[in-house]
Amino acid sequence: MKPASALIDERIAKFGDWRGKMLARVRAIVHEVDPEIVEEWKWMGTPVWSHGGILCTGETYKSVVKLTFARGAALKDPSRLFNSSLGGNVRRAIDIHEGDTLDEAALKDLIRAAIAFNIPRAARRPAAATPTPAPGRRTPSPRGARPRASANRRRP
Repeated sequence: MKPASALIDERIAKFGDWRGKMLARVRAIVHEVDPEIVEEWKWMGTPVWSHGGILCTGETYKSVVKLTFARGAALKDPSRLFNSSLGGNVRRAIDIHEGDTLDEAALKDLIRAAIAFNIPRAARRPAAATPTPAPGRRTPSPRGARPRASANRRRP
């Protein structure tokens, strides 16, 4: 499997029109805000930018480049960039159409706000750990495992 950054490069090159240029510009803005951004490739072909959790995705459609902020509903948007997916309780999106001017300063502010929102949440997440059984107790069986038949249980 190719690294996500190579797959995103290919997606940008695939669109030889305004959509590829806009996706490349958005990607550059994301990296300008935070050089530690992690690029991912999810859901069978969606560029994803993360830091302490998903910040936003960069989707390309026939007539729009859509930036979906995973926790956009929790972010302040004084410049009112969010113009799509406004009805939900979690996500918010920015639809960019051909010829639209992108307010780069406002987008950078939203990205910073998304990072600030994710960082405390990431710090609160407990590390995955194997539960330690109390003395004299068995380790819990994995989900879906069937319990062993007891020697004292009667079988029909």
